[in-house]
Amino acid sequence: MEQRIYSIKELNRYIRMKLESDTLLADVWIRGEISNFTHHSSGHMYFTLKDADSRIKSIMFASHNQRLPFIPKEGTRVIARGNVSVYERDGQYQFYATHMQPDGIGSLYLAFEQLKQKLEREGLFAPERKSPLPRFPKVIGVVSSPTGAAVRDILITLQRRYPQAAVVLYPVLVQGKGAAPSIVQAIERLNAMGEADVLIVGRGGGSLEELWAFNEESVARAIYESAIPIISAVGHETDFTIADFVADLRAATPTAAAELAVPHSAELRALISQREQVLQRGLQHQVSQARERLRRLQKSPALLQPRRSLLQHAERLDTLQSRMEVRMLSRTQLTISKYGRLHERLLRYHPQDALLLAKRRQNDAGRQLRAAMSAMLKEKSQQLSYGIRQLDALSPLKVMARGYSLVYDEQGKSLIKSLGDVEPGDMVKVKVTDGELECQVWGMKREGDDHGTGTAN
Repeated sequence: MEQRIYSIKELNRYIRMKLESDTLLADVWIRGEISNFTHHSSGHMYFTLKDADSRIKSIMFASHNQRLPFIPKEGTRVIARGNVSVYERDGQYQFYATHMQPDGIGSLYLAFEQLKQKLEREGLFAPERKSPLPRFPKVIGVVSSPTGAAVRDILITLQRRYPQAAVVLYPVLVQGKGAAPSIVQAIERLNAMGEADVLIVGRGGGSLEELWAFNEESVARAIYESAIPIISAVGHETDFTIADFVADLRAATPTAAAELAVPHSAELRALISQREQVLQRGLQHQVSQARERLRRLQKSPALLQPRRSLLQHAERLDTLQSRMEVRMLSRTQLTISKYGRLHERLLRYHPQDALLLAKRRQNDAGRQLRAAMSAMLKEKSQQLSYGIRQLDALSPLKVMARGYSLVYDEQGKSLIKSLGDVEPGDMVKVKVTDGELECQVWGMKREGDDHGTGTAN
């Protein structure tokens, strides 16, 4: 038979399965002191639990340590619950904690102080968020054990001081494992019912372990979230719990809580009697003042001699009427004067006057225009006559009338001014005063030349 060879991983897995299948190691409680504590950024806690003779590596995952009522520290003694298994990669067995609580009274105080600091940083103790108590509550809710001396003291005090208030007792566990959930449920139920005006939550005195339910974080947050004002009445005057710091008002004892919750009926009766006396004295004083005022009115001249008073008013009325008439007349005259000035201004700007003025200006402009046109025509006529005379003097016809003529080329377009313009034999046209001659050049003779030039034929 061939011997099987296992890998390290397979061996570690086998050991892990063996450990996890063991009923004792699957759910075990151990006691020890924390050392090498590390709270990783992931939220997991890594530490070692040790006693005088041995130690074991431990881990508590973030999903479990979020519910811890305290923050573990180096040297803290604890009782932890969990299972034992093997971490396959390292081949090392370790304890996986799921629950943990301080071990001993010193650890309880440590858990108390740590939770107190945590809730104080969150603002659960802030005075500005505490609600005032109603002055005259109609219904008072009591959350306590139904068999303890504390509830009897509360009920007796409420009945003695303020019997007209109704009391709703919600029985709860005040110590032990189920005490905190029982108290939380009672506060939530009474808030849901909405009948109570104020709640008294408490119990009688006891040790720190016996009062521990009122130091639980769940109870503190239930008190903080309550819409109904809560009076905390836990233990004796020297006992302080987390619930005392969160509550809207802390009472030294359950009896003191009942005294704070309601006024004293005898004190209220005395106060009502005192207010009644003050009211009576005030009414008597008002009646006395009214009588004195009536006597003064009865002796007043207006009532004794009403006609004289009416005559004075009539005289004043006449004076006012005269003033009014004078002012009305003055105002009328001012108005007439104002209207007169306005009328004069309107007449100055009457459109008929403006039209006449425009017509006069038009006539003047017409006369000026005609005079200017006449002068311009006269000037232009003179210039025209002068030009005609000049043209007539320079006209070639005038020259020809004195015996001169004009010689043109055969087409009659170009004026012949010198011998160079024609050749012998060329046809020319001679312009005379009464017509035109068609001639031929037979010969040419220059100025100062005795011999002329003739044609070939």
